[in-house]
Amino acid sequence: MENSCNQFNELPDEILMIIFKKLYNIDILYSLLGVNKRLNKIVKDFVFTSCLTLTTCLNNDLHYFLNNSMLDRFCFQILPQIHDKVKWINVESSSMKRILLSTNYPNLNGLGLYDLEIERARHLFIEETSLMDIFKNQISSLVIDITKDEKHNTRNDTLELIFTRIFSVFINLQRLDFGPSVSSCQVLSFDISRSTAFSSTLVELHINLSSILDCLYLLDGHFSQLHTLHVYICDLIASNWLSTYNKVNYFDFDEY
Repeated sequence: MENSCNQFNELPDEILMIIFKKLYNIDILYSLLGVNKRLNKIVKDFVFTSCLTLTTCLNNDLHYFLNNSMLDRFCFQILPQIHDKVKWINVESSSMKRILLSTNYPNLNGLGLYDLEIERARHLFIEETSLMDIFKNQISSLVIDITKDEKHNTRNDTLELIFTRIFSVFINLQRLDFGPSVSSCQVLSFDISRSTAFSSTLVELHINLSSILDCLYLLDGHFSQLHTLHVYICDLIASNWLSTYNKVNYFDFDEY
């Protein structure tokens, strides 16, 4: 074992970087940060610290919480050491608050919120926004993944209100993925008579919509800077409407 450690330490930094890049960032940081000065310098490189996925993601694309020992080490030791290097964090619902409040992130501009139950999302963006307010000026890219909740119905008016409030909470938002997977629990349909969703900063939107009318609503001046739209539509009833909405430079849609 001692010979193996010695051989490992004799490898040049370039070779170690090649090896480490094939592993998950959180495993590299969890296992090697604090071992010695040389490894500290390597694993604090932006390659391993700029984008952190602090969840366990399985083949079914579901995100699960880190075990307690990993979460403790990240919150108490690792994140405070690399806080100024982190530009994007992916977290899941149960550990989100603890991770985001464990230190300050002066350069954080991307945030992925996964495994959010509808009531948790409502609390974050409608009822109590203090956690999100910390990053209101920083976040330019946001991913929101609301999961199916057997206890609470995923009502469309709640989804619509959450979607609308996002632009009030993150005032410099440029890119939004509202439903990274094609999930029936996160399909939006707008009540045009009352909806007030708008943004003068958003340039790219990924979203699941109920009908082509909802898509027309989004393109009808509510997002003046939007140039890229990726949309899944449940009920595609028209094919030639797009020619009158030419402000969007890139448009991609699919039908359920």
